[in-house]
Amino acid sequence: MTPLVLIPGMMCDARMWGKLPDALAPRPVHHALPVEGESIAAMAAAILSEAPPRFALAGLSMGGIVAMEMLEQAPDRVERLALLDTNPLAERAEVAARRAPQIARALSGDLRGVMRDELKPNYLADAGDTATLDLCLSMAEALGPEVFRRQSIALRDRADRTATLARFTGPALVLMGSEDRLCPRDRHDLMHALMPQSRLVIVQGAGHLPPLETPIRLRTALKDWLSP
Repeated sequence: MTPLVLIPGMMCDARMWGKLPDALAPRPVHHALPVEGESIAAMAAAILSEAPPRFALAGLSMGGIVAMEMLEQAPDRVERLALLDTNPLAERAEVAARRAPQIARALSGDLRGVMRDELKPNYLADAGDTATLDLCLSMAEALGPEVFRRQSIALRDRADRTATLARFTGPALVLMGSEDRLCPRDRHDLMHALMPQSRLVIVQGAGHLPPLETPIRLRTALKDWLSP
């Protein structure tokens, strides 16, 4: 059975996937964190250095961006690809301009404040879901401000990976929460068009984090994607 490599979003760890690994048993699941280096390329290379020889690959948000870079660096190792609530394009100038103040604030001791202010308006379909918000803050604080700095720089300087996706012919899933305000629908329509063999799934009732907001619907979509 092909192992599955899971890459979470920015300032998240394996807890972001909830009970998904248990639901996919007995499939081997490898949790990977994009924390090494200050570029998407370096983070992808570090994960590839520890990944199985060949694997299924799923990434959410920043994890999806790193997954696309892994596909660029080692296309023969990726058997199938799932891109969740993510973006294949380079960062927009107006988003990049916000990075430096956020980094400065995090390094000054207010990482929690930065994450809280970013989370409330953007992450979840239900802004009153305090349990999920608290988990997100806990994951961010566990990783710390230096990881926030490195991930922010890597996202700011990332490359466009549309051509990478256009070359991929394996089984593919493109999935997003219907209420995702960080990675809009047009990005997912683009990825689906670049990989015409892919399945496009819009998860109703979810925002940017379907694994935590609508876990059963996510598990169903991933199980279908992993089926022979």
